[in-house]
Amino acid sequence: MPDAPPSLRIFVNPRRGTPGVTVLPAAGFRRARAEIASWPGYARTPLVPLPGVAAELGLGTLMVKDEAPRFGLGSFKALGGAYAVLGVVAGALARRGDAAAATAAELEAGLYAVAAARVTVCCATDGNHGRSVAWGARRFGAACHIFVHEGVSQGRIDAIAAFGAVIHRVPGTYDAAVREAAATAVREGWLVVSDTSWPGYTEVAREVMQGYRLMADEALDQWTGPPPTHVFIQAGVGGVAAAVSVQMRARLDPAPAVVVVEPDQAACLMASAEVQALNTVGGELDTIMAGLACGVPSLLAWQELERAAAAFVAIPDEAAVEAMRVLAAQGVVSGESGAAGLGALMLICGSGVARAQLGLDATSRVLLFSTEGATDLDVYQALAGA
Repeated sequence: MPDAPPSLRIFVNPRRGTPGVTVLPAAGFRRARAEIASWPGYARTPLVPLPGVAAELGLGTLMVKDEAPRFGLGSFKALGGAYAVLGVVAGALARRGDAAAATAAELEAGLYAVAAARVTVCCATDGNHGRSVAWGARRFGAACHIFVHEGVSQGRIDAIAAFGAVIHRVPGTYDAAVREAAATAVREGWLVVSDTSWPGYTEVAREVMQGYRLMADEALDQWTGPPPTHVFIQAGVGGVAAAVSVQMRARLDPAPAVVVVEPDQAACLMASAEVQALNTVGGELDTIMAGLACGVPSLLAWQELERAAAAFVAIPDEAAVEAMRVLAAQGVVSGESGAAGLGALMLICGSGVARAQLGLDATSRVLLFSTEGATDLDVYQALAGA
């Protein structure tokens, strides 16, 4: 059998199955699911079978959850950022005595417009989370400031600004933008709605992740036949990967093998798994997978993935581009970050050793998540040729 391709790195997690803390309580997800499902425009995104690709890869079943249509925002992030904004705005109004328990419908109707306008939310973003936060802020009447690093494309910045957010450009990487957003919020009295977490900042990020769980919940509701044996999910700071992992364990017994996919230039979760402790990756984090270009893992995500992920996989940019093209040929529009899971799967299936490491064979049933569509059309067309 050929060895694993030199461009592919795999770390099988020796701590899988180790008991740990409950990162996302079930009650929190029930609240998130009921709230988001009640919003105008909510609909389950498609679960698309890929039988031809499965046959080519020597797999039994392959399906991809297509997040491009989500609330018209083009990515799964709409489930988390806007939901957390609702909680932050309602909480601020309650603390100030303006409204004891403002609902989404009341805020959208402008019932507390004057009070809500005095609330300012902010966050750092690679593009998609900022769009969701800005969309949520506009819906619920809050002011919004979004911090973007120098690698965020102009198309993604314009999409965020279209929702009325004030844009702040920050030199350096996503992690620098996170630090700048947090520091500015302290100075200005703004409220951070981050999709990453760190010591002392977990509760809002936890609500973001509870929203993300709905994507995985929908996928399992839509799945037909025997359940998936493997789930490939890409990661930046790890929030969505952890949310998917939690939901798989909550719904399936035995849980499928969750494989976390990262860019080889920004594999902070793999770096953490290798030393069995929270770890960071420095440097420029130079990858076209812009939504995954993160060097510092989320604390909450790590607490889940360190004991629940089956493996961590790091891939080069060209694998994601090839996966974008394969998905485009199947009618699925997937951005460079959204296609990373398939990119990893294709590399692995090309190696007998790698397949054996992850237990992939002709009976395997694999679930993928295309977590974004063409969130920057120019970038998508240049890469996918579509």
